[in-house]
Amino acid sequence: MDTDSLRYDRWIEEALRGVIRRALDFAAEHGLPGDHQFYLTFRTGDEGVSMPDHLREQHPEEMTVVLQHQFWDLTVTEETFEVTLKFRGRRERLVVPLPSITAFADPSVNFGLQLKTVHLGGGGDEDEATGGDGQEPKPDGGDGKSGEVISLDTFRKK
Repeated sequence: MDTDSLRYDRWIEEALRGVIRRALDFAAEHGLPGDHQFYLTFRTGDEGVSMPDHLREQHPEEMTVVLQHQFWDLTVTEETFEVTLKFRGRRERLVVPLPSITAFADPSVNFGLQLKTVHLGGGGDEDEATGGDGQEPKPDGGDGKSGEVISLDTFRKK
């Protein structure tokens, strides 16, 4: 990477994650008012993600959680958010580094963010859009399996 390059893409990514962090901070301090609800999608295999094994088995790549009425002990730091949610009637604690978040939506106000992939622990100035090897990623991830794309429009009021 050219050392004279201005990394607008990374700066925008940091700013968008800051918006998510502020929204989570607000919810941690005040709760969610009215019909607000947060849909948070994150990569489950990233370093620093802590979740029960049975959930990781069900969601080996990504998971979406909803914060609305039943969430407990939401804690937000500069690096992570932690929350307790109910799964199959049991309360389970999740710890998610903010860079692991790939999407955020609050459908009550028609707001959503889709974040590009930034892998934790990469440490280099690799271009995430090419997987760091200069090759464009294959649409199916290279393993022959197709991913499912869910538009944030799904969560917006019409």
